[in-house]
Amino acid sequence: MTTAAATAPLDLTSIPSVIPNQGAGDRLAADGRTFTKVDPATGKAICEVARSSRADVEATIARAKAAQPAWASLTVVKRGDILRQIAQLMQQHREAIAALVAKETGKSLKDARGETDAAIEMGFFVAGEGRRFYGQTTTSAQPNKSAMVMRQPLGVAGLIIAANTPIANVAWKAFPALLCGNSAILKASEDTPLSAWAFGVLAKEAGVPDGVYQTIHGFGEEAGAPLVEHEDVAVVSFTGSCEVGRWIAETAGRRLAKVCLELGGKNPLIVCDDADLQNAVTWTLGSAFSNAGQRCAAGSRILVFDAVYDRFKAMLVEATNKLKVGTADTDDYGPVINEQQMQGMLAAVARAKAAGATTLTGGERLTGPGYDGGFFVAPTIIEHAGFNDEISRTELFGPITILYRVKDFEEAIAIANDSPFGLTASIHTTNLHRAMTFIGRIQAGVAVVNGGTYGSEPHMPFGGLRQSGNGWREAGTQALDVYSDLKTVYIIHNPERV
Repeated sequence: MTTAAATAPLDLTSIPSVIPNQGAGDRLAADGRTFTKVDPATGKAICEVARSSRADVEATIARAKAAQPAWASLTVVKRGDILRQIAQLMQQHREAIAALVAKETGKSLKDARGETDAAIEMGFFVAGEGRRFYGQTTTSAQPNKSAMVMRQPLGVAGLIIAANTPIANVAWKAFPALLCGNSAILKASEDTPLSAWAFGVLAKEAGVPDGVYQTIHGFGEEAGAPLVEHEDVAVVSFTGSCEVGRWIAETAGRRLAKVCLELGGKNPLIVCDDADLQNAVTWTLGSAFSNAGQRCAAGSRILVFDAVYDRFKAMLVEATNKLKVGTADTDDYGPVINEQQMQGMLAAVARAKAAGATTLTGGERLTGPGYDGGFFVAPTIIEHAGFNDEISRTELFGPITILYRVKDFEEAIAIANDSPFGLTASIHTTNLHRAMTFIGRIQAGVAVVNGGTYGSEPHMPFGGLRQSGNGWREAGTQALDVYSDLKTVYIIHNPERV
């Protein structure tokens, strides 16, 4: 594989036949192994991808460790300027990046553009923090003594992302990790190598030094695990499943590494008896089905007051049956990311039905013209599932939601909070007192009134309680707390020596 000359114009439209590891030159896995990336909309191969092993990861970490001190020695303003250049390059190559996202995920170009724009905004926000890298100045009990707190980098950051919004997921982790003076290694999702490759190309073009930002590809057990286990990785930031998150917390915790986990959700959306039902239906559709339900913030538990349950159900089913599934801009959502996840969620629906639940619509794989070979799941609404059934307490990460009939506000809050998760929650009501009480009592990292369970902005912290995470927040200035540590500084002076 050849690398284009530095003076040649960037071309993100020509996908390499083998997606390489990046960061100090492009390279394949040391043993030459690759795996095949499949288009989830067709089931056909797109390209081969480097299948990294422990040896590849260890070499990557060694380069990151060697490069980090010089990067940290730059002023944070200078690092922010380089990150701003990445964001500007992303703007210039917006269409090419969106095309890669659409190709590797199966989502429409319209949705891929929106995701790319979100990643660009994250870049600009974090770059701006290079000129606001606030610490703290305070007083001392002793005379002639100044006290302050400043940020310091951690070292090597291991970043492991999910496939649902790939370019946005890269931006959420890479930008703040680099701003704080760390070198960063991104372990891309095996399902979305293209957007990770594009970001690596742009990072190099923007002037990120060799070894400071690197991308490795491969499977979790072969490439992700060695990154987590290595003693020179000071912080691990992971977005993904609870099962893997627990292993990361345990493994990295044994060597006292810092760990940031953004895990699953089983997010409640409450529809009260005074709600604007049409607005509630609109937001429920977006919460449950946009991005094929592949959101940790997806609205997967819809709690509806008994007084409006039947009317809301009829409206929701009617609206759901009008959704269009496919890859065009006129479609509402595309395929799920791979066949294994599709089969897993369909099996969960089948088990729920065997346990007594009812499928109001959907529940099957879509086949026929435009669908054959792809991993398309019909928008699915389930009714009569028990509050403690498996399907009510596990994240499916697909276009599947469950309707529950509740008596009143108290029962809705109790059921909403009775969950292993606590990521996002929403209520639809016109009663200000009810809305404010909901905000105070809901056990979630994000609370929304008269909107969806999803949606985050670069300047706002995002994360959850219980099995939804381990307390850290990404995005916002709070992301800087993940990727830096604090240094308390005292300066003592003697006025007599002026």
